[in-house]
Amino acid sequence: MAISYAGRTAAPKPKKSVGRGKRLVETNMDSVLLGTVIALLVIGLLMMFSASYPAALEDGESGTYYAVRQVIFAGLGLVAMFVLSVVNYHFFEKTWVSGTAYGVGVLLLVVVLIKGIGKTVNGATRWIQVGGDNGITFQPSELMKIAIVLFFATLIVRNEKRMDSFRWGILPYLVMLGAVGGLMMLEPHLSGTLIIAVIAVTLIFVGGAKPMHCVLLGAVGLALLAGVVAFLMYTKGMDYFKVRFLSWQDPFNEQYMQDETWQTCQSLIAIGSGGIFGLGLGGSRQKFGYLPEAQNDFVFAVLCEEFGFVGAVTVILLFCLLVFRGFYIASKAQDKFGMLVAVGLTMHIGLQALLNIAVVSNAIPNTGISLPFFSYGGTALMMQLAEMGILLNISRHAKLE
Repeated sequence: MAISYAGRTAAPKPKKSVGRGKRLVETNMDSVLLGTVIALLVIGLLMMFSASYPAALEDGESGTYYAVRQVIFAGLGLVAMFVLSVVNYHFFEKTWVSGTAYGVGVLLLVVVLIKGIGKTVNGATRWIQVGGDNGITFQPSELMKIAIVLFFATLIVRNEKRMDSFRWGILPYLVMLGAVGGLMMLEPHLSGTLIIAVIAVTLIFVGGAKPMHCVLLGAVGLALLAGVVAFLMYTKGMDYFKVRFLSWQDPFNEQYMQDETWQTCQSLIAIGSGGIFGLGLGGSRQKFGYLPEAQNDFVFAVLCEEFGFVGAVTVILLFCLLVFRGFYIASKAQDKFGMLVAVGLTMHIGLQALLNIAVVSNAIPNTGISLPFFSYGGTALMMQLAEMGILLNISRHAKLE
């Protein structure tokens, strides 16, 4: 409410919020980012229902089984998002908070590898299941994607004046990242490892490390990747990689399409069948027993089939808008911790969406990666909405125009 004096009107003083010894100006959260997240979530839930009901019926459940579960987790995720949007983000700058998150994440990555605890699907042991076959499955790597951002941002701010040295700017992060990457590759989870590695290297670079040190870090990463490839070659043979590469180049080759590239072929057929405007909501044919995991990693293909090129471009533009606003918020953040966290969380959502769409369209080989806000997975959805809550909170203290 404005205050009048001497014939003039003075705007009310902005609210102040205190975070780690600083007084930050508090404004309204970024409405563009909020609207974009809600739009992606609504479209994602709609596509989840459309893509999942044939699979639910095939599993002997109600056609709305997967959709209802996803809606419940979306509701919980929205609560977490709005709570975190008003809780000062400097709470996560406390070393014991971000450090505990990282430690718990590492512990869960170890636990998931213990026989009898971790759940294996298609040869990958990435989930911990609680409550039996119909219980809740939790993917520790989803927690680690947030924990690595918060912990690295905290340490970078603590060592801001020493980030240009190899000892403080590279070595500690290399050790921590190596531990996480090694555990995730034992699952194996190549796409998740790649996302976390790219996020970590980006934070280190933006945090003030020397470019040459970052190049060295990248070289070490490539060497470790080469070691993983060599290990897989030893255990699975050279033919495994040859088949993977050739089948990716020519997925419709009769030699591969009945096995290695069946899912990719059905995805491309779904995308092509959608045309410009699609077959309409619920009109997808490929989801009826042809496209495996239609409600999971390949839900974007069902979107393309039902809403066509127009629907696909709309969703891609929404993700682009989310990434743009995330980086814009980072550029306007009032402190380095907020900037680093905003960059890390935005990188996660943007990179994961890019990789999923690339896999679905066969631009890169199938790596088994979900589409944020769309793919079935309650804990992943809750984590993603929680990340957006932290990003919205940073926007409340950013100098947005």
